[in-house]
Amino acid sequence: MDILVFTTVVLPFLAALALVLLRDRGSRSLIVIGTAVVLIASSLAMVGQGSFEYTPTSLLGIGADSLITLLDFVLLGIILIIALTKLKNFLIAGLTIIQVLGLAFLEFFQPGGHATAAPAMFADKLSLIMVLIICIVGSLICVYALGYMPEHEDHLHLAKSRQPRFFLFMIMFLGAMNGLVLSNKLMWLYFFWEVTTFCSFMLIAHDDTEEAVKNAARALWMNMLGGVAFVLALIFMQKSGMSLNLSDVLSPGFSAAGAVALIPLFLLCFAGITKSAQVPFQSWLCGAMVAPTPVSALLHSSTMVKAGVYLVLRLSPAYAGTMLSGLLAMFGAFTFLTASGLAVGQSNAKKVLAYSTIANLGLIIACAGINTPAAITAAIVIIIFHAVSKGLMFLCVGTAEQKIHSRNLEDMRGLYMVMPKTAIVTLIGVLTMLLPPFGVLMGKWMAIESAAAVKYMPVTIMLALGSGLTVMFWARWAGILFSTPYPKNVTPEVQPSTVRLPLVILAWGALLLSLCVPFLYSGLIEPAVMSSHKAAGYMLESFNFVSPQGIFYIYPLWVLMGVGVFFAWRAARKADPATYVGPYLCGIQAKEDAVAFRGPMGANVGYQAGNFYLSWLFGEERLSYPINMVATVLLAVMLGVLLGGMI
Repeated sequence: MDILVFTTVVLPFLAALALVLLRDRGSRSLIVIGTAVVLIASSLAMVGQGSFEYTPTSLLGIGADSLITLLDFVLLGIILIIALTKLKNFLIAGLTIIQVLGLAFLEFFQPGGHATAAPAMFADKLSLIMVLIICIVGSLICVYALGYMPEHEDHLHLAKSRQPRFFLFMIMFLGAMNGLVLSNKLMWLYFFWEVTTFCSFMLIAHDDTEEAVKNAARALWMNMLGGVAFVLALIFMQKSGMSLNLSDVLSPGFSAAGAVALIPLFLLCFAGITKSAQVPFQSWLCGAMVAPTPVSALLHSSTMVKAGVYLVLRLSPAYAGTMLSGLLAMFGAFTFLTASGLAVGQSNAKKVLAYSTIANLGLIIACAGINTPAAITAAIVIIIFHAVSKGLMFLCVGTAEQKIHSRNLEDMRGLYMVMPKTAIVTLIGVLTMLLPPFGVLMGKWMAIESAAAVKYMPVTIMLALGSGLTVMFWARWAGILFSTPYPKNVTPEVQPSTVRLPLVILAWGALLLSLCVPFLYSGLIEPAVMSSHKAAGYMLESFNFVSPQGIFYIYPLWVLMGVGVFFAWRAARKADPATYVGPYLCGIQAKEDAVAFRGPMGANVGYQAGNFYLSWLFGEERLSYPINMVATVLLAVMLGVLLGGMI
């Protein structure tokens, strides 16, 4: 266990340091690929090891708790210096100072709570699932970046490469996330939490443009606001005599504290809400789109945003059956519905993916609030499959963008003609987000069913409407990729193996994980739900998911989809290009030009196909302000209700 914890948590930090010291391209590739291989192997070995508790006696000759505390202050000091010098942002500086003072109070003026004897780190099935996602999906994204970043820097015409700094924070991110999901002591979790905040700031600002720095600063202050809530929760717990260990927080004794315990739980969930970019904090994640594509993939699939929903989901047994649980369900469902609507109004592919991510994270929080075994099952299913499919989609968009020099969905028409392999992989990514029997849609079915089972009618309606909106933007994307005739003898694009291999692995992963979901459920997901909620969410009967509300047929749906794909493929292969006809243009089509119609003065006027994005209804300018206002009111009501219950 010493070795496994070292390789998953400490090794990435050491590898990040080596990337700064050894700056040549060969060493960088060796370190990144080597670290990825070790992380993937270690995560699989850790899952094989099973649940564990672990406490390092010392690190670098210093007591582990003391070292974490020291690093906490050092990290906050670095953020404070950046806020005052480079950013000149007094809001970030103020939020940082509040955290410094809060930590000082905890460490030096309020002894007790967090010193309770307990393992510093622990892992159950939920932690191990997160480690797998971080180490496998996150590592593949870092390998992809090896092939992506040289072309990205060529486009920027940089005199000196910034890749050593870039990969420093990418690899460090993975170690911080592993430390976060394996931490039992909340003080440790808080340290790794803030490391992810700092790394995300540095990665979003990587290109050092005015827009990148501005958006990075927004991400920093919003996440630092969550950090303040985290510190306040720790102070409240310690002053109230509560333990600062997750294992104690999740024990029946903690919930017995009643309404008083709900205040720190709300503050911790609020920190998770900011980290997961839930409304009204969604703008930091959309602003993060200015960063290089591997950053977007890493922030949106395996790391940063998953940290927030992990914490909310991890704490769900502690607030089960309380007002906080029901309010979180409402808040998450509202985010799911509104973010899905915002995604409908976008033609920028990265923004579609960003709002889709925010929506799915809201769905996970709604499931945590519903807080039944079925809902927790749905949340874990969505975490797993969203990480794989969304990571794949971001990498596909980045790959296409470097070829066609656009992120606009409309410019992806005919992508197969110039990038056939990437077009196929992109289509796989879209379909795994859109269709049954793939895991993302199965998770949505489970979420809606679990809400209906407990008669949360407003939540059920919002989840159903939000799911309908997701069909709109995913089906539109798939339609764009299908909108040109199937060509023959297209020359495949040439790409570095470090770009092609992660795309292929993630595409196969999205397919095979869905194909093997009954085994994934029985081996990892069901034990995770059983350990926290003492009951299974679903029964497996003949490899189908069965509940009192209904049945999700897995392999019959696979057969049905396979038949459809086969006939579609056969029809496309047999089609004769000579039989293709252009669009019918209102009866005045030009005879000499198949793609033009007769306009004024008898002149030929060309046409251009395009989707209707309903910006008058779903545009950011129209929806963002009212959505943010409603979300702010919901958070204020949540806090007010909990404070009223305590009084």
